[in-house]
Amino acid sequence: MAAFGDHPSLPESLEALLSDETASTIFLKAECPPRVKAGHISQLRLEEVAGEIWDKPMLESLAEDLASVVEQNDARSDCFIEIEREGCRIMQIGDLRVTCAWPPFSEAWEITVVRPVAHLKLSDYELNDELIGRLSDHHRGVFVVGKPGSGKTTFAQAIAAHLDETVGAMVKTMEAPRDLQVPQRVTQYAPLEGDLEKTAEVIFLVRPDFVIFDEVRRARDFEIFGDVRLAGVGLLGVTHANSALEAIQRLVGKVELGLISQVLDTVINIEKGKVNEVLELKMVVRAPTGMESDLSRPVIEIKRFPSGELTHEMFAFGSEIAVVPVSGGSGEGGSPAWRLAAEELKREASRLTGISVMHAKFLTDSSADIYVDDSAVGSMVGPGGDAIRQLEKDMGRIKLNVKSVTELPRSLRKKVEKSSWGAGDMEDWGSRSGRQWEQTGKKRKGRRKGKGGRR
Repeated sequence: MAAFGDHPSLPESLEALLSDETASTIFLKAECPPRVKAGHISQLRLEEVAGEIWDKPMLESLAEDLASVVEQNDARSDCFIEIEREGCRIMQIGDLRVTCAWPPFSEAWEITVVRPVAHLKLSDYELNDELIGRLSDHHRGVFVVGKPGSGKTTFAQAIAAHLDETVGAMVKTMEAPRDLQVPQRVTQYAPLEGDLEKTAEVIFLVRPDFVIFDEVRRARDFEIFGDVRLAGVGLLGVTHANSALEAIQRLVGKVELGLISQVLDTVINIEKGKVNEVLELKMVVRAPTGMESDLSRPVIEIKRFPSGELTHEMFAFGSEIAVVPVSGGSGEGGSPAWRLAAEELKREASRLTGISVMHAKFLTDSSADIYVDDSAVGSMVGPGGDAIRQLEKDMGRIKLNVKSVTELPRSLRKKVEKSSWGAGDMEDWGSRSGRQWEQTGKKRKGRRKGKGGRR
């Protein structure tokens, strides 16, 4: 891509709007005054430009003139039509990306011109040596995340230039549309036949050391990211997210839990053009924090880099993938791990018995209170305690104390009842007799006997 200010001659009306070197985006819309977004990335301002209001004929004429500029400069590799569809045309003209929209795609004619105003080197970010060393290792999976306009694309460009010029790595990009301002030696690939998955297939054939995947947005993009990374190619994805943790969570369901730390090991959050937070991921096999050692399983540790402070853990709990903070007060229900275990206990106990468990609370790693409707206590315990002993066995030898929901504090009881029952269910549950609960318990015994027979 061209360097800042390197573009063919444009119509004077547009060049005038670009005269401010801090102007990054020009917004032109029919029957509206022009607006310009300008300033440093940490203090962007949107300003209305005094003067003539643009109308539809003026915008149509400008769009035709810009298309002619592309045709007249077809010998330049940075002048081309990126996308052309009904109601929309996206052009690259030197360092400018121009998006034209008109009905039926938009309700009125509009032209948006985007220009990069910041081209920084990795050294400009004043990063510590540990992070520079981590980014110089081009066999990693990295996410650069942030809100729109936060500077994540500029940071990704700096990494691409560092790998190309300093490390000597072969770098390619996958972009839709091509937007990165990277060194001339870095080839930028668009979706092949409109499909980034086909682009990924070609990427393998050209043997890059590192790939920049700009704008990882849709579910399929995350899956492609995982496929490319697992093929052994170093990969950096640029994605929108409010925080580094949110970006990690977006991989859940697209990549198997055991592979997440292989696909992604570093997440860098950018805010106002600066590195705000760096997280690293590593998989270990142990019990999640707050659980007994016999509950060991694969756990993905999420730590701050470079301090190594553990902030969250990701692991399979029942049929769900849990992302649990490891710090914070215990509060009602104990540690985060205990609260998570209590929710799973509620679901499993209700499923196994057919009796709605309204609340559960772990007291230790191996004991918990479960709360049911007052009329269901006897059925949950069973004759001589047989039913609750069987449930304890099914739940992994957890010691269970059955209590009536009326024993909960009043404020908590109201919250539990509201979340457990719909308004139409209250009368039905409240009116069930003890005999009805006993029948429920007998059905449960019959199912358990059948299971035993199958064993």
